[in-house]
Amino acid sequence: MRVLLYGSELSAATAAAALASVGHQVQWLPHADAPWSALSRVDWLRSEPQLLVHLEHGLADGTLQIIEQLKEAHTPEVIWLALSPAQRSSATALVEDPLLVDQQGIVLINNSTFPVGETERLHALIGVQHTSVALPDTLEEGRAWESFTRPTRRLLGCDDATGEQVTRELLRAFNRRSEVFQCMPRRAAELTKLAINGMLATRISYMNEIAGLADTLGVDVEHVRQGMGADSRIGFEYLYPGCGFGGPNFSRDLMRLADVQLQSGRYSALLEQVMDINEQKKETLFRKLWAHFSGELAGKTVAIWGAAFKPGTARIDHAPVLTLLEALWAQGVKVQLHDPAAVPALHALVGERDDLRTYTHDPYQACEGADLLMLVTEWKTYWNPDWHRLGSLLNAKLVLDGRNIYDPEFVASCGLMYRGIGRRADPKTL
Repeated sequence: MRVLLYGSELSAATAAAALASVGHQVQWLPHADAPWSALSRVDWLRSEPQLLVHLEHGLADGTLQIIEQLKEAHTPEVIWLALSPAQRSSATALVEDPLLVDQQGIVLINNSTFPVGETERLHALIGVQHTSVALPDTLEEGRAWESFTRPTRRLLGCDDATGEQVTRELLRAFNRRSEVFQCMPRRAAELTKLAINGMLATRISYMNEIAGLADTLGVDVEHVRQGMGADSRIGFEYLYPGCGFGGPNFSRDLMRLADVQLQSGRYSALLEQVMDINEQKKETLFRKLWAHFSGELAGKTVAIWGAAFKPGTARIDHAPVLTLLEALWAQGVKVQLHDPAAVPALHALVGERDDLRTYTHDPYQACEGADLLMLVTEWKTYWNPDWHRLGSLLNAKLVLDGRNIYDPEFVASCGLMYRGIGRRADPKTL
């Protein structure tokens, strides 16, 4: 099929590479805010496994063409929109362009996270001679290629047979293992995407509240988590306490759902609480640090492992580390931070500072001369450190685990003090 793909989001780059890889003729029009000349150099794209390689293959094979203006496009059979919520006006301008309005039988696939009802509005603009479907973005950052080409589910919002048929054919190569489409009306698909992330965020925030209660009561939250997860009505997914969630999609989808509630006249106290709890949990490690040193933090040096909002990405959008850094710097704390991918994004945001040193290769470099270690992002390279080496490097022999990935008793047996989210252990005396 001839596909015109519009946008500069991760979802746009992934769709361009994947659709071209199975023989579709894809013309990709990046958004003016991030043209290909800039997009091709960003760290989050270059660090996404397999994606850049497949983009380069598509360009070399000729199945993928990157264009700079709409007038360069051939007549498409499918228009695929993959824009950020702030780019709704760009979607409007595209579908109202005479080059497209004058055509017949185009299927508009809205892969953007826009307000509920936006696909219908765009359909009205492009004209009744065309068809539209809502195909909400369900990519997982850090494994975008895999989640697009081997999906477990796809929400497909369509109100006529033509839109469903064309979308299924377009994505047929990625639907061979099992049926992954969940078909429903367009508005239902748009709301379902927001509702899913709202539910996941609620589980995370609830578990973080339980972890805080466990801390107060002297209970190891891991026992509570295991007991809750074993209940078949609950399960273990998204039941891990931590120092807060972030990310461009998860965070803004939650805010978008709250906006939908408000605009419909239904204020959501629950969603407000979920977001408030998450922002508070981003301060958890700092509060533990403050309590340990009784507020005497000036002149301390803190080692931080992880800046990205999740493993596998170079992005720091709404990442817990940003809140943590502000609190530490306000108290005169020096920071030595290691992250294998997100350091450039961090420097782009905070600049060069005398109280920040960064490392991208050896995590132990960040610990040299530090008083303690904070684990913020659970990259696999951090899971099995040399504890005795850490004990020799950290002056206060303190580990604050913001993701509960370590065994408190084992860390304590190596002579370090462990503080997690609802978990703790003191050094063992021999």
